[in-house]
Amino acid sequence: MKELFDKVSNDCSKLVTEKYSTSFSMAVNTLSPKIRTDIYNIYGFVRFADEIVDTFHDFDKELLMAHFERDYYMAKEQGISLNPILNSFQQTVARYNIPDEMVQAFLKSMKADLHKTEYTTKAEYDEYIYGSADVVGLMCLKVFVNGDDTKYEELKDAAMRLGSAFQKVNFLRDLKDDFELLNRSYFPNIDLGKLDTASKQLIIDEIEADFDYAFKNGILKLPREAKFGVYMAYRYYRRLLKKLNKVPSEKIMDTRIRISDPMKINLLARSYVKYKLNII
Repeated sequence: MKELFDKVSNDCSKLVTEKYSTSFSMAVNTLSPKIRTDIYNIYGFVRFADEIVDTFHDFDKELLMAHFERDYYMAKEQGISLNPILNSFQQTVARYNIPDEMVQAFLKSMKADLHKTEYTTKAEYDEYIYGSADVVGLMCLKVFVNGDDTKYEELKDAAMRLGSAFQKVNFLRDLKDDFELLNRSYFPNIDLGKLDTASKQLIIDEIEADFDYAFKNGILKLPREAKFGVYMAYRYYRRLLKKLNKVPSEKIMDTRIRISDPMKINLLARSYVKYKLNII
């Protein structure tokens, strides 16, 4: 039965989320049950593409990415794929009319990671972030508003800014691996080998501005089904940024910042209280 296969596919995307990101999985679990599956499906798709370009060093990454893209479009055309991650994602794309431009922008940024190692202009940097993060936020927003185009237009800028903030925090947190292992430098006009306090502060300030805009103009206005989960992810990333801000610039390449499990539980509990009291 196709229904059983679709359920297995959805379960696979959920498993991918749980295994690759306990923090994101925790945030998704605080969403309404009505929309969790589709967010898992989006995450499964973007995670697999990211894994191809970031970790499969012993394989032909370009070939893997080409096959992944080809198989997605076959799934989209036929309404089924024997790859459960692609099968679940194409269902979500169809259900919420996610524009192909978003998928193409995402894949373009992922394919850039196969060969591009340095971003020297803000335009290049912005284009990469749009594809790797902003459109993921927009895909999720399509699910959150459930076809309400007016709400989508109202919230889309904030969704993009939140996606940008998350990605920039990841860049800052993963500087060592990106720079030393993958030979990538995303921040334009900044020498990561000699990151100074002023340059680091510019990055922090940019991220803070993204977070502030996203919170005031997006998170507070989200439908109730999505608000708590998105707020939880926001609180987690803001805590990461706070910890990164405390690390001296000369040591940030040698420090792996993470949020402990007890702190995650603490953030969850405090966020839930604010949510129940309608503070958010």
